[in-house]
Amino acid sequence: MRVYLDNAATSFPKPPAVYAAVDDYQQRIGAAVGRGAYREAVEAQRIVDRCRQLAAHQLGAEGPQRIVFTFNGTDGLNLALMGICGPGNHVITTEFEHNSVLRPLRWLQDHHEVEVTILRPNPQGLIEPADVRAQLRPTTRLVAVQHASNVTGIVQPVADICEIARQSNVLTLVDAAQTAGHWPIDLAQLPIDILACPGHKGLLGPLGTGLVYIRTGIGQQVRCYRLGGTGTQSEDDHQPEMMPERYEAGNHNGPGLAGLAAGLEFLQERTIVTVQRHEAELTGRLVDELRRLPGIRVYGHESDLPHVGVVSFTVDGFAPHEVASILDESFGVQSRAGLHCAPGVHRFLGTFATGGTIRFSVGPFTTLQDVESAISAVREVSGFTSL
Repeated sequence: MRVYLDNAATSFPKPPAVYAAVDDYQQRIGAAVGRGAYREAVEAQRIVDRCRQLAAHQLGAEGPQRIVFTFNGTDGLNLALMGICGPGNHVITTEFEHNSVLRPLRWLQDHHEVEVTILRPNPQGLIEPADVRAQLRPTTRLVAVQHASNVTGIVQPVADICEIARQSNVLTLVDAAQTAGHWPIDLAQLPIDILACPGHKGLLGPLGTGLVYIRTGIGQQVRCYRLGGTGTQSEDDHQPEMMPERYEAGNHNGPGLAGLAAGLEFLQERTIVTVQRHEAELTGRLVDELRRLPGIRVYGHESDLPHVGVVSFTVDGFAPHEVASILDESFGVQSRAGLHCAPGVHRFLGTFATGGTIRFSVGPFTTLQDVESAISAVREVSGFTSL
């Protein structure tokens, strides 16, 4: 029996239509996107156009041209950070960010003299919008904040944070790796300038897919960091200026985007609200039952703050990786152990020195039986702490 509870890393299983779409592209279409006028090449372009339309609709973007396809969430975050920040700029971010934000910012500090302010959350794990306001400077170029933590699951008040930045003409970048596909996002109602997310997590696409939303009117403020062939304006050695070609040099991951389109269609039919309700019920069950077990400490769910389906915990007397190995080898329960590429969160929680936490993360295909199996397995492991 396989109990998969690592959806915060990548969703599994995918909707059957995702596998079928990838296979059909590989075996029947096989053509590069935007690189030919024959039938299969035209169909490949149509699939990618459809994917772009679905993504724009899912996120509430102004139009499909505002959606740029990348190869994962990290690629999209690098596009934004490297494209916006330069010498003399100041960036505000948070201690809770993933290394996909923190490492590019460290590189910009070391190589381009970008100044970075890292905000600490309040005791509940929430970034206070007032703290963002207090750190704004005349040189502040960007506020980069996650939508939800991949360790605690806490959803941050990005609307308030981004509104404060906009009032000061400061750009905002939101990392939606843990919310896109899990949590309602309507960019028509949110003052977000740039949003980046993977396609392979909540959006249910294959690995190797991602996207970036860039708000209308700010495209010229985001430099291209990947240049080359786009299949358009090939006579010119300048990168095209129009969206989204400006940021999409090189061949698309056609099979991956075919699968992503199928994942987005599944979400459109099932609705994000339904997915969110399902995941909230399972998460609540996990938190309530894990808290009842001896020697178990659950992190990030001590308050009534909104959360996505991520539950991190530790077992007294065991290293996180040891627990994860036991859960997998003895019970077929698959989780993620360690620092989760977010060391600042673990410093905040006090779990850094002991190797982080074990993380369960649910998805749209997680069942109540999966959750009960995981609880039963942890119960058996925790029983050893009282021996």
